[in-house]
Amino acid sequence: MTSPTLLSPPTDPLATSFATTYAGVVAFIAVVAEGSFARAGDRLGIGRSAVSRNVQKLEDQLNVRLLHRTTRSTAPTPEGDLFYASCHSGVSRIVQAVEEMRDLRDGPPRGHLRVSSATGFGRKVVAPLLRDFQAIYPEVSIDLLLSDKPTDFTSDRIDIAFRNGRMEDAEIIARQVIPMQLLVCASPEYQKAHGLPAMMDDLANHECINYRLGSGRIAEWEFKVEGQIRKLLPQARLTCNDPETVLQAVLDGQGIAQMPGYLVCEALRSGALIPCLMQYAPDDRGHHICYLSRQHMPSRMRVFIDFMIARIRASDLQCPTGLAYGFQKPAAEAA
Repeated sequence: MTSPTLLSPPTDPLATSFATTYAGVVAFIAVVAEGSFARAGDRLGIGRSAVSRNVQKLEDQLNVRLLHRTTRSTAPTPEGDLFYASCHSGVSRIVQAVEEMRDLRDGPPRGHLRVSSATGFGRKVVAPLLRDFQAIYPEVSIDLLLSDKPTDFTSDRIDIAFRNGRMEDAEIIARQVIPMQLLVCASPEYQKAHGLPAMMDDLANHECINYRLGSGRIAEWEFKVEGQIRKLLPQARLTCNDPETVLQAVLDGQGIAQMPGYLVCEALRSGALIPCLMQYAPDDRGHHICYLSRQHMPSRMRVFIDFMIARIRASDLQCPTGLAYGFQKPAAEAA
């Protein structure tokens, strides 16, 4: 029985010779442009002998002499002139492409950014800042995607994402922009008609309004009790999937809801909303700006991140300090 013949995989001449050919072409063009091997080596950052070897390998591959070499001068042969004319424009385009990539990283910010954000934070906080950003950086275009579904940087081709809550994904870089407050609020009209809960168990006796996440799941209410996170899902009279609709329902006196601080801060300052259960407010969540890597970041991403962090921190989006830290526990609990 004869052993089977082993067939070698087909070889691609371009694949097997590309590295040598490309190095030889670059070296050859540099020699013609500079007029000598030594000056070509200086331009390419390699030694004269390396330039000579690369050109020699190219000539061997092409089986043609490209350069006349003497002790005093170097000049292209007629075949070298023809080859130079054919290759020069292609190499120039490659050099131009490399320079354009460097310009995107180091030059004036320009190009396209794809940014995602949770619906409420994006609509209330991020979107209003885009006009000023693009006034400063007019060559940067932005595609803002508002969704409460989890962001997949790769499949959604996202450059930068704003995320809320606790960041547990070690594969992304997350910088906290501001802390995320979760506040249970009601309107003065609701308080007058129903009172306010003094303890978490009192929520069972109130008209609660819940928020449905983009995943379809209803968001649990979070509290911090003796240093531990406690979650509950109160029975709701109304549930909706838009945070501003939840806010409006609370302002209209339809019930109470737990909402992020950025959404209710203005209403709290004006007295249109009243906070409750502040002694149980969680303090370990944040609003984050996220991206995949710090390396090779184009300038449009760097300036967008810096701009957003500075502007959002300067926008007074936190619950008034007196409400957050000056709350006195009910007498029954204090005892």
